[in-house]
Amino acid sequence: MLAALASAALQGIEAELVHVEVNAGEAGDPKLILVGLPDAAVKESDDRVFSALANSGFRPPRTRTTINLAPGHLRKEGPFYDLPIALGILLATQQLDQAQRSSKDKARPASAPDPLDYLIAGELALSGATRPVRGALAIARLAKKLGKRGVLLPPVSAREAALVEDIAAVPVASLDEAARFLAGEIPLVPVAHADALAQTAAPDASAGDFSEIKGQHALRRAVEVAAAGGHNLLMIGPPGAGKSMVAKRLPGILPSPTLDESLEILAIHSAAGQTLSGPAPFGRRPVRAPHHTISDVGLLGGGVIPGPGEISLAHHGVLFLDELPEFKRSALEVLRQPLEDGHVTISRSAGKITLPCSIMLVAAMNPWRFVAFLPCSQKKERRRGLWRFRLWKSRCFSPKTRRCSVSRPAAFSANGRKNSWRRP
Repeated sequence: MLAALASAALQGIEAELVHVEVNAGEAGDPKLILVGLPDAAVKESDDRVFSALANSGFRPPRTRTTINLAPGHLRKEGPFYDLPIALGILLATQQLDQAQRSSKDKARPASAPDPLDYLIAGELALSGATRPVRGALAIARLAKKLGKRGVLLPPVSAREAALVEDIAAVPVASLDEAARFLAGEIPLVPVAHADALAQTAAPDASAGDFSEIKGQHALRRAVEVAAAGGHNLLMIGPPGAGKSMVAKRLPGILPSPTLDESLEILAIHSAAGQTLSGPAPFGRRPVRAPHHTISDVGLLGGGVIPGPGEISLAHHGVLFLDELPEFKRSALEVLRQPLEDGHVTISRSAGKITLPCSIMLVAAMNPWRFVAFLPCSQKKERRRGLWRFRLWKSRCFSPKTRRCSVSRPAAFSANGRKNSWRRP
């Protein structure tokens, strides 16, 4: 018997429709065949699904079963399809229909929901419990675009999908619960949109308050001007002047994002899997501070299947580059075009995606003082220092740093005296 369900596949930060087709009862050796350009994580789903079916009280298929993830040209990745594959097997083997016929009329609603009215996604544990998946917000947006009734997701992912209005985000905690819901045995209450907003809009107290900065009046004024106008900022000063402290507290004076901006921010972090291990960054602007050893792909985005990088994860927020001269030149050069256009296009063999990256770039660096303190008699060391200075200057004062509208030197005070520095 042939059964079909609807799921989704992530392409960047957007989701595309995937049809999960299960055909059971075929002639041949009893085995499961999975087609549709799946990756290794999808191919391993048969072992998880069989164990989940057995531990949930269902019977795994005993005949040749073919599972097709259409369209076939779209690469499928991750454990998205454990839950729809398991439900498709139950429909194809008529175990879900038997549950409908055996259920009592008084315990069943007037009509069982149609599985095709929902987009279904979720990872299955061996016990049959569901585990959250990334990209729940993108799946909910796709369901709204296609006119679906709602989505069937694990509870954590359902709370994230409920941020999209007019979509029923139904939480299913296990395979048995999802099967009984589709059979009409039990009703499941979708997560309310207001409750999802209340759970995610939590203030971030770990970033610190901008009012805690004492002194540095000129630098504070420059940061306030940059934050008000959305300008890029370059801070130059000796170690201990407070450059990193000021940058980390910069989001405290930025205006709160709008609802549409918050949904864009959450969609990017959800597609990158950032919301699975921590609270959703909803209602506040992100701050990303990558280490100077980051690669070009980590900063810009990409991979075998293109995904967002640090510059996209800082969308509508702040990208802080501490110790700017220590970054690789190639990693800094990739920032030139995204800073101007506000988006980045990544082309790989697996596809081409466009990611938003409207950011405020904040960089910090130490002044060059090596040459200034060398006496003229040390010609060899001075020549070596001048060569190093040219390398330092080529890294720091390049076209990307000229795009910083505000460039502010920072000095620090010790015992009431101002320690000055000067450029060579």
